[in-house]
Amino acid sequence: MRKPAPPARIGAVIPGSPAARSGVAAGDLLYSVSGRRMADILQYRWELAQGQAVLEVGRGEARFSFSVEWEEPGLEFESELFDGIRTCYNNCDFCFVYQMPKGYRESLYIKDDDFRLSYLYGGFITLTNLWPEDRERINREHLSPLYISVHATDASKRRQLLGSKLGARFYQVLAQLPDIEFHTQLVLLPQVNDGAVLEESIAELAARSQVLSIGVVPVGLTEHRQGLVPLRPYEAHEARQVVETSERYRATFLKERGTRLVFPSDEFYLLAGLPLPDAESYEGFSQLENGIGMVRNFLSSKLPRLPRAIPSRRVALVSGTLFAPLLAEAIAPLRAVAGLELEVIAARNSTFGATVTVAGLLAGSDILRAVPQGRFDYVFVSPRCLKEGTDILLDDRSLRDLSAELGAQVQAGPEALGELAAVVLGRPRRSRQAPSGALWEVGSEV
Repeated sequence: MRKPAPPARIGAVIPGSPAARSGVAAGDLLYSVSGRRMADILQYRWELAQGQAVLEVGRGEARFSFSVEWEEPGLEFESELFDGIRTCYNNCDFCFVYQMPKGYRESLYIKDDDFRLSYLYGGFITLTNLWPEDRERINREHLSPLYISVHATDASKRRQLLGSKLGARFYQVLAQLPDIEFHTQLVLLPQVNDGAVLEESIAELAARSQVLSIGVVPVGLTEHRQGLVPLRPYEAHEARQVVETSERYRATFLKERGTRLVFPSDEFYLLAGLPLPDAESYEGFSQLENGIGMVRNFLSSKLPRLPRAIPSRRVALVSGTLFAPLLAEAIAPLRAVAGLELEVIAARNSTFGATVTVAGLLAGSDILRAVPQGRFDYVFVSPRCLKEGTDILLDDRSLRDLSAELGAQVQAGPEALGELAAVVLGRPRRSRQAPSGALWEVGSEV
């Protein structure tokens, strides 16, 4: 049994709302809804959805309550998880947190394994730290789909990969969540869980109606692995084997059940030197945030009509080393525009090492090393470089800091090729939200 959740701190109150009319203010604490402590925003919304609710609020030693009936109370909270992030107790040899260099913000060293973040944001969890009440709640509130890191369906192999005996209980946990659907991922290590193990995992997952997709991604390794089990990244011929195995299953599943089900990451195709599937082959891009289909999604947007000339403008596009050649090819037509000096810069990752080639893990220092000072008027970087909702990079430098050091206006670029071309040419961004995905991003998050 988990400890009761602490009260939730209120971050803002919507003017004119029931909470505002009742005197609730930012900084107050929500103690309960209809007599129950709330652990997170999902539980809060579930309780309100019952129709009638009494909210108990506290300020210092004082407590007061107000009621709502089929009405939004008007509260915003400082965090969506009132009781904190559920952390991971596995001991994976390839855990990215273990491979982090020292000295970065504290949140980067948190190993989360929280089913609520999985439901809310598509974060992958292992199912090894669910308490009985968690499973009951997932079923009751139908928190579906969830995103599950499987890695291998063989019990002993999964136990080995997760470094936890609880890893072997995968199917027992699935049986306790009979109506919940899952997007799954297999993070592959060369000669560990690929080959015959991969084929077994695909076949067994495909046999379960709960499984909506199977993402196949390569292990992410940094150069900060001192004291860890020696591991290596994929080589081109090994990546080709993974893609060929996956494509064989994709063709069979499409013919037999109308879905390809298996989706290798962009990184596997690029490492293997193979062409990416077309947009339709991703069947709605269900694992876009996992580095699966990001490149195709980015390239699916067409270039706008290009002018013959624009006022003089020097622009750099900073990418990870893996995708930079494709990005350069995609924006090549812009080089014909007179007055536009455009360069794609493949930034080597000095923070994590050359084995990390994705744009989203570039720190500010990496960008500063790659971009010559005073050389450009504008520098566009991937929005994946930034902390969510901010302009802060991994090493706590801001885009404003980079702008001052480079003598250029540094911005996060749009998330589609057509909109990227527009801002490169100096045209304003559209007001509509860009397609989901990330600019110049290829790879997996482990």
